[in-house]
Amino acid sequence: MSFSLADTIAARQADQYALYARHLNTKLTKVLGIIGFDKMWVRGEGAYLWDARGERYLDLLAGFSTYNLGRDHPVVRRALEEALELQRPNLVKMDTPLLAGLLAEQLVQRMPPGLDAVFFANSGADAVDTALKFARAATGRPRVLYLDHAFHGLMLGTLSVNGGEQFRKGFGPLMPGFDRIPEADLDALEYELRKGDVAAFVAEPIQGKSVHVPAADYLPAVQRLCRTYGTMFVCDEVQVGMGRTGRFLCCEHWRLEPDIVTLAKSLGGGFIPSSATIMRRSIHDKVYGRLDRCQVHSTTFGENELAMAAGLATLYVMDEEKLVERAATLGDRLLAGLDALRARHDMIADVRGLGLIVAIEFRAPRALTLKAAWAAAEKAQKGLFAQFVVMSLMRDHHILTQVGGPDVNVIKLLPPLIIGEEEVDATVAAFDAVMTEAAGVRGRVWRQSGHLIRQALSQ
Repeated sequence: MSFSLADTIAARQADQYALYARHLNTKLTKVLGIIGFDKMWVRGEGAYLWDARGERYLDLLAGFSTYNLGRDHPVVRRALEEALELQRPNLVKMDTPLLAGLLAEQLVQRMPPGLDAVFFANSGADAVDTALKFARAATGRPRVLYLDHAFHGLMLGTLSVNGGEQFRKGFGPLMPGFDRIPEADLDALEYELRKGDVAAFVAEPIQGKSVHVPAADYLPAVQRLCRTYGTMFVCDEVQVGMGRTGRFLCCEHWRLEPDIVTLAKSLGGGFIPSSATIMRRSIHDKVYGRLDRCQVHSTTFGENELAMAAGLATLYVMDEEKLVERAATLGDRLLAGLDALRARHDMIADVRGLGLIVAIEFRAPRALTLKAAWAAAEKAQKGLFAQFVVMSLMRDHHILTQVGGPDVNVIKLLPPLIIGEEEVDATVAAFDAVMTEAAGVRGRVWRQSGHLIRQALSQ
């Protein structure tokens, strides 16, 4: 009997949630049921997902920015099929793979001046960890600085530069020599840099959690300070790079020239895990400084043929379909449409973002009839109203979104860059409808609150 994946899925699809709860993450299974996200997804294409009932959903998560090209892009799929058909030798290890060289060449052409050496790995956390390790090697210094609200990954090294206490709790002590800097506080940054022992300052140009967009002069000032004190400036572009903000790299909006850039997520076209750390050759040479250290930093799957093929196809699609320009144009339309809702709905406090990374932040209502409901939700768990809105968008409008982070009343949108005006306008209309419904305490948005509050209090 031959193995058939399709037959296996058909025979066991009904066991999906039971298997996951039994052998993987029981708590996640429960949470998905509580918030009405316990769907059985059976197909994904472009900007949409389909469940087992044939219902279609607009995906505004895009796999946390993994699907910038949309799901199942035919060009990337064909490149992977062709890579398998060619039967090229993969992971020889004592080798210099052609596709790795070609993809590195393509990435370097898209980088700020001076970044011409590449290391490939598998995930964003791998890429950031590589950047921090290489910065220490290049400078001979031990310390790393990072920002409040930062999110650079959840492995032990990257958790040490993660500003979210909810993620750090229970995993200490974390790595020594990693120190947090208050957001937008240049004096605090310079105070630490002046000590002369800081290898790297790492920052997301736009912070993914809650979509914090810096003041126009902040990052250029950071870069100047890093240059002055000999510290490596690392731009983490794992989520905001690859065209998401209307430039290939988000740091281009401020004309930055960092020492190291990290990429991941959609680099693999949504098919294959892949990441890249791109740096100045002088940094790279400090790591691999002798012949006997030519593999002192490596990873087993980092230059595999499928990941490299997917990366080459992804960059081709981005150029051919002008997805960077599309993200800028459609992002302007989405931001303008959502921002116009603020005049009509007093609970919308702010709409912010750049390109197709957008946040909608909520505040307490002015209406006396709603204040008690809001206060009860906040007492049970901070940021619960944003979860009410996420649930309503899913249930009533078939739009998949997420809360922007722990304990914040923020919803974050990360649409695939291939969306069109129809999806943008549908998103704005859906938010308008949900916020209109939320203006009445007896509406469906608030009616679901009792169950969710009880669940939050029972933790």
